[in-house]
Parts: sequence; structure tokens; C-alpha cells
Amino acid sequence: MATKVYIVYYSMYGHVEKLAEEIKKGAASVEGVEAKLWQVPETLSEEVLAKMSAPPKSDVPAITPQELAEADGFVFGFPTRFGMMAAQFKAFLDATGGLWRTQQLAGKPAGIFYSTGSQGGGQETTPLTAITQLVHHGMIFVPIGYTFGAGMFEMEKVKGGSPYGAGTFAGDGSRQPSDLELQQAFHQGKYIAGIAKKLKGAA
Repeated sequence: MATKVYIVYYSMYGHVEKLAEEIKKGAASVEGVEAKLWQVPETLSEEVLAKMSAPPKSDVPAITPQELAEADGFVFGFPTRFGMMAAQFKAFLDATGGLWRTQQLAGKPAGIFYSTGSQGGGQETTPLTAITQLVHHGMIFVPIGYTFGAGMFEMEKVKGGSPYGAGTFAGDGSRQPSDLELQQAFHQGKYIAGIAKKLKGAA
């Protein structure tokens, strides 16, 4: 039976979604792994989103809390709001109380990826503060550490991400994920999928 890895994300302007797509490719490159993209539900009205110049959502399906129980591993992605995950993703996790009571996510591996507006905008505080969500569910946080190799030490170009996970800088919104950031996202998907497969095989 295939190992199911769910890439679950929230993206307002598309930066996190681009990383998610690469993470899916990376996860799917592992033999025996079935990778699937999901969005969390939007909490803002169409009127507010229009005022924020947010583009229309893609056709990636919205996930319900209960559907999380079907997966063997996760990669959760979200933009940063003042150094922490965006409220839309927090609202989704707040609705997973039923899964917490029954411990349906305990022991499952999970990684984190993110987008910030600037270099001091939360590339490390965002995943660090998000780990609490995984802890209360008993999930196993899987950082990428320095497994991405030389790309982790790039100093000549602006590069998001950290040992916590893949990341990108959105700037004023016009900057898109660089090739190096996308490569790191692919690596994260492949890395976590490999660990999820091993854990499922050992169960």
C-alpha cells in the first residue's frame, strides 16, 4: 500500500503554493509514495481579499480536519504574519480537536515550509512557533537540517529557508521563489516522504 504524504498549505498571493507544488514533486519522486496537495479553507471574505489584491484561489481542493487522518505524513506550509503562521492555517489547526482527542495524528512525521516578506520577517520564528501545534498532536517534527547541502550556505543571492524547512521571500509580493528555493522545496518533499515511508514500513 502506498505511503500517503499530504502537502497542506495556505497561500494568499501564490508564493507558498509554488513551494508546495515543488514539495509535491519531491515527495512523489520517492517510489511507493502518493503525494497530494491540499489547501486549508479561507477565512476572509471575497470583499476583503479583493481589497488586499489577492488573486483567485487555485483549484487545489480544500481539506477538512478529518481528512488529515488518512495521511501517513505531512508537509505544512503557510505565510508569516508577525513571525508566526497565518491565522487561516491556525484556524484550520484549531478545528482538529477531534483528531487530538483520539490521537489519530500521533507518531506521524510532519515538516514545515513558509514565506516571509523580508529576511528578518520570520524564516526561523515561524516554523519554531508552529512546532507547538505538532507537539500537542504527538506528531514527529522533521526538519531538513543541512541535508540540502551547499544550497544551505548560499550567501551571494537572497535565499529563504532554514534548517527548519524550505522557505521563500515574497518582498512586496512581486518577488517569486528562486530556482534555489524551489530546489530546496523539492528536496524537502523527497526527504520527508522517504522518512514517512520508512516509518510506515516499520509500523
